[in-house]
Amino acid sequence: MPRFAILRHETPPGSSRPLHWDLLLEDGDTLLTWALAEPPVAGRTIAAEALPNHRAAYLDYEGPVSGDRGTVTRWDAGTFQWRRRSGDEIAIELEGRILRAEATLTRANDTSPEWQFVVPG
Repeated sequence: MPRFAILRHETPPGSSRPLHWDLLLEDGDTLLTWALAEPPVAGRTIAAEALPNHRAAYLDYEGPVSGDRGTVTRWDAGTFQWRRRSGDEIAIELEGRILRAEATLTRANDTSPEWQFVVPG
C-alpha cells in the first residue's frame, strides 16, 4: 500500500507561509503534497494549498528543510488507499498512528491551487 505522512512545518520568521502541516501522499516515485493551514481534526474543513510534488525521501525525514525554509517534524504517518481520484477530488482511507479514517481533498476550481481537506467527524 502507498504511504502518507503529515509533517509539522515550522517556517522561519518573515516566511511567506506561516506554520503549516504538509500532507504527503505517495504516488509512484513522488509525493503529491498540500500545505494544510492546521492539523487535521475530525469534523473540520481545513484550507489546503497544492504544492509541487516532493521527493519520496520526505516520508521518512525530520529536520531542517533546504534553503533555510524551516524545520519539519512528523505529526502522523502510515499507509493509505485511494478511494476516488479525479482532477478535483481525492478520497483516501488513512491508516496512521493518529488518523484512521476516510478523508477527502476537494479543489476549489479547475485552475486553483486551493483545496479543502476534510476528515469526517
